[in-house]
Formats: sequence, C-alpha cells, structure tokens
Amino acid sequence: QVQLVESGGGLVQSGGSLRLSCAASGRTLSNYAMGWFRQVPGRDREFVASISKSGGITYYRDSVKGRFTVSTDNVENTGYLQMNTLKPEDTAVYYCAASSLIGGTAYYTAIMPRKYDYWGQGTQVTVSS
Repeated sequence: QVQLVESGGGLVQSGGSLRLSCAASGRTLSNYAMGWFRQVPGRDREFVASISKSGGITYYRDSVKGRFTVSTDNVENTGYLQMNTLKPEDTAVYYCAASSLIGGTAYYTAIMPRKYDYWGQGTQVTVSS
C-alpha cells in the first residue's frame, strides 16, 4: 500500500500561486496513476487534474486549464499540483489520490474519484478576492 501526505495549502490573494505537494511512502508513486480532487462543503468532490502512471498523459478540468500543472517526481516520490492565477472559486479542500485500478490514460476513468483507492488527508486552499 501507498500512504499519501499532502502539504502546501494556505491563504493566497486572487492572482497568486500555490504549489501543493503529495508525498508518497510505502510504495513507489510511479506504480500508480495520480489524481487531484477538490471539495467544498455541501458539494461533491470534483476532479481537478490527473497524471498517468507513466507520467505521459495529463488531464485537467476546463476551469483550471492553462493555470494548473500536475506533475510527479520519481526521485522525490512526490506528486505536485502547481496552481497559478488562482481565483476565489478555486477555494476548496484539495486531495491527492493514487490509483492501482487504472493507468490514468483514459479520461473518463481518470476523472472518477471511485477509481482511486488511496487518498491524502486533504489541504485547505483559500483564495481571497
């Protein structure tokens, strides 16, 4: 099993940047597809971005395209979500997740929370206007 620990959340002004980290332990992250999701109170958890097991294929929700970048570092065994030009509507708890069930190359499975079997604890991102 892999354990995921997130860090990097915080309070930032609109237009600012944050980089979320997802440190993996127990297993090598390259054995998993990785996804990032976010959730606000009262709403379902929603897909933000994903990267395939090979690292060669990435997907983003439309509202973050061109602003967010997902990546993994196999040496550090850590996943990252670089978030630029943040907007108040990006405010949420962000979760990283790893999947042993999918390779992350197919969009319609990469965006499904239920396809991910390991989750971080979540980190709060708050963007002030």
